[in-house]
Formats: sequence, C-alpha cells, structure tokens
Amino acid sequence: MVAETRPLSGATAYRRSLWSRLMSDRNFLGFWFMVPAAAILLLFLAWPLILGVWLSMTDTTIGRAGQFIGLENFAWLSDDSVFWLSVFNTFLYTVVASILKFLLGLWLALLLNQHLPFKALLRAIVLLPWIVPTVLSAIAFWWLYDSQFSILSWILVEAGIIDTYIDFLGDMDNARASVIAANTWRGIPFVAITLLAGLQTISPSLHEAATIDGANSWQRFRYVTLPLLTPIIAVVMTFSVLFTFTDFQLIYVLTRGGPLNATHLMATLSFQRAIPGGQLGEGAAIAVAMIPFLLSAILFSYFGLQRRRWQQGGKD
Repeated sequence: MVAETRPLSGATAYRRSLWSRLMSDRNFLGFWFMVPAAAILLLFLAWPLILGVWLSMTDTTIGRAGQFIGLENFAWLSDDSVFWLSVFNTFLYTVVASILKFLLGLWLALLLNQHLPFKALLRAIVLLPWIVPTVLSAIAFWWLYDSQFSILSWILVEAGIIDTYIDFLGDMDNARASVIAANTWRGIPFVAITLLAGLQTISPSLHEAATIDGANSWQRFRYVTLPLLTPIIAVVMTFSVLFTFTDFQLIYVLTRGGPLNATHLMATLSFQRAIPGGQLGEGAAIAVAMIPFLLSAILFSYFGLQRRRWQQGGKD
C-alpha cells in the first residue's frame, strides 16, 4: 500500500519558493557571508574609534572616569607648542619617507622585473626588511646609530671622511634624518614587491609595439608602464602614507620622541600623554586629531591618483 503525500499549503509552498529564490540570489548570499567580517570590523575598529572620540571630549585620567568637557582638549592643544612640533615632525617624516620609499621601491621593482640570475632568491632577500618585526629592526638601527659603537661612524672615520663619530640620535636634525632612513629601509620591500606584481601584469606586446614605433626606454616607461601602473601606485602610496603617518614602534624604540621632542610624531606623543602621562583624554584628542589627515590622504588617492585621463598618459 503506497502512502499518499498531502499537498503543501499555499503559505508553506510560498515560503519554500521564496527561500529557494533567496538561496540562489548571489547578493543575498554575499550579504550574509559579509556579516561576520562586518561584525569583526565593528567590534575591533569602529568601537575603539568611537571610544577614542568620546575620551577626547572628556578629562579622563588613569584611575578616574572623568567628565564630559566638549572640545576643551582640542582648544588646549591648539596652544601646545609640543603638539604642533609633533604635527610638523609627522608631516616631514611621512612626506620624505613616502617619497623615498616610492622612488627606491619603483627602481627596485623595475630591476627585479628584468631577467636576472637567482631572481627568486633576490626577491626573497628583498622581503626580509619587511618581514622582520619592527622592534627588532629598530634595535638593529639603534646599534648602528650608537654614538660610541656605531659601525657607520667607524667606517667613515677609517675611510678618512670624518674625524669624530656622528651623534645620530643626539642631534635634532640627525635624529630626524636617522628615523626617516630607518623607516625608508623597512618600507621599501612593500612598495617594491607590490609594484613588481603590477609590472608583471603589463603585457610585453605593448612594449614591443612601442619599440617598433621608435620609443626609447624612457618613453616606454612614461607612456606605457607608468599609466598602466597608476592604479597600483595609488593603492601602494595610500597604504604607505597611512603606515608612515601612524608609525609608532620604530620611533618609540629608537628615540622615544627625543632629543627635545625632535622626533615626536602625533602617534608617539598621544601615547606619551595618555599612558605614561596618565592624561587619557588629552592623548585621545591627539589621536583623534590624526583622523582628518588620514582621510585627506585616502581621498587624495581616490580622487587624485586614479583620474582616468592621467592614467592614460594625459596631463589631467
């Protein structure tokens, strides 16, 4: 005897049909796959940001909850000479280091894109400065810059170029140049390897066609390589500026902001005021003051470096 199956009710059939359509909808599935990632971002990025903005508007100190004081912390910072010095240091550090990393990274990427022996080994060696933890790199540079035992000063003295050892980290100008050099050394591999990946997506036939048309090496780079590489450059420089602007570990290990606050960045000054100084509200205000500059860098990359006519070799 065969059991008879009862037909589904209209509501049940509609729900099953609706569920079947939703499960085959890529937008619906994509939304739910993104929910866990969005929850993580909200928990670990959005919430600390909101908390930081709130703390910047309070007089909170370590051990005391504090009260809401509005924009008083920002008004006080506007008259703080050390804060403005840290702003100057941050911009100098970011601009000079980012330009050096881009130029040297692009040169290195073009070099590694050639047919070289042991190419894979060379690429692995180039990555080492980026792979090594920042603190270890900073300690290595700390020894290189030591006022008494610096191997750099020893080589220059033995070569007869200088007479006395250089005070790399004790002089204001030398300290600024030293931390920029350390950051540049560490950041070049990221720029070079990323641009190298972009170079390898450019079809060799384009360069061959340009060569047949009589273009020299500079013209091929200017009118073929650079326009096609511009989207990658925009992404790389955005990340490079963000990483450099918010750098903390390298500066803190090497100089802790000295001498005479000459290497204090906004990130290191924020930490110094908030944790060792105990002024959480003031430190949060310095950190929040970094946000407009970071947004400006992102908007410049999106609206400036990715203009279509510029990518295609035009002037605008």
